[in-house]
Amino acid sequence: MEVSRGEFLALVGRSGCGKSTFLNLAGAMDFPTSGTVEINGKSTGGMSDSELTATRRSDVGFVFQFFQLLPTLSAVENVELPLQLAGDGRARSRALETLDLVEMAELADRQPHQLSGGQKQRIAIARALIHSPAIVLADEPIGNLDSESAAIVMSLLRRIADELGTTVVMATHSLESTVAADRVVALRDGGIEAAAHDA
Repeated sequence: MEVSRGEFLALVGRSGCGKSTFLNLAGAMDFPTSGTVEINGKSTGGMSDSELTATRRSDVGFVFQFFQLLPTLSAVENVELPLQLAGDGRARSRALETLDLVEMAELADRQPHQLSGGQKQRIAIARALIHSPAIVLADEPIGNLDSESAAIVMSLLRRIADELGTTVVMATHSLESTVAADRVVALRDGGIEAAAHDA
């Protein structure tokens, strides 16, 4: 299966069908027992440890169901952390720009406990975008959100694909959320159950 640049792909299926495994393979966190995974035309199986680290750091952004924000850091500090770790002197200014993109700049100094679930997820998306990745992998990004917050997050993921040309691959239980996607792939027992089709 191929996922094109700028495409928004939704993976659907029951728990245990392979959605998270697919995301881990696509993000070079896991490796296939057979076959190959290519990111930007390069096989992850042929990369050295340093190349894998560089690929994850530069080409892939991760968004999780439970946000994974560090509780002792402010919103802007959470967003800038990946660039801080890379020694990038533009970390703070890039973080503020990215928070503005997700319409959260006014909450830059808030701690995670001061944010709603939807706000936390937008902060998490900003962190995933801070290094301008080619791919954003979102694992159940609206699983813990109310319907209004979920709609905002889905609209944001759609904009990321349309305006930034970023590939978005989202795993979801919610068939409603697939409306925003370009294509839907149903997984079952570790394989593709249904042919890809337009959402």
